[in-house]
Amino acid sequence: MSKRLEGRLALVTGASRGLGAAVAKRFAAEGAHVILTARTVGGLEEVDDAIKSAGGTATLAPLDLFEAEKIDMMAASIHQRFGRLDVLVSAAAQLGVLSPVHHLDQKTWDRTMFLNLTANQRLIRAYDPLLRLSPAGRAIFTTCAAGSMPKAFWGVYAASKAGLESLVRCYALELQKSTVDVHLIDPGPMATKLREAAYPGEEATTNPDPEDPSITDRFVDAAAVALH
Repeated sequence: MSKRLEGRLALVTGASRGLGAAVAKRFAAEGAHVILTARTVGGLEEVDDAIKSAGGTATLAPLDLFEAEKIDMMAASIHQRFGRLDVLVSAAAQLGVLSPVHHLDQKTWDRTMFLNLTANQRLIRAYDPLLRLSPAGRAIFTTCAAGSMPKAFWGVYAASKAGLESLVRCYALELQKSTVDVHLIDPGPMATKLREAAYPGEEATTNPDPEDPSITDRFVDAAAVALH
């Protein structure tokens, strides 16, 4: 049986745990070579071990998205080594804090907006040229219901996701005549650290694991090249 991502080169941010790790492992199982990025080296090594134990291939590339200039440096390294990028998956995100808007401290606001919104614009700027060098580039971003259905006390997270959704939709319109497709995926509630922080009293078994095929299938569908 053929693998749907055979020969594809994918970069996944937030790949040390949660959704990013799940997508990275699934992509590798589908034949992609996955560049794993995150701040937590130990977590990346665990994902790398799991991928290689299952017969897949990956490259570890520790990256702190708050150090924006290193996003550009990594893009240059990928271009030098591989000459292109087929798939970009932006899965890194943080909740910030649940708080009345007028109580939010500036540091929390700035860091949450940077990681959830600004870092994605930096990723687009750095990797757009590499995606255009692919015969079928794919840029995949993750969002959630808070971006379009704001709730009290979710101000900073909801604002960051609403901004991301607008940014990604604009980017998609700009690429309509290119070979790059842009996708915005809301995977729904999952059993992740972010979910646990938002709903500390919720049973862990209430929501699916991010490795559930009902979640990862959507990312494979977005990353795959349609056969005609």
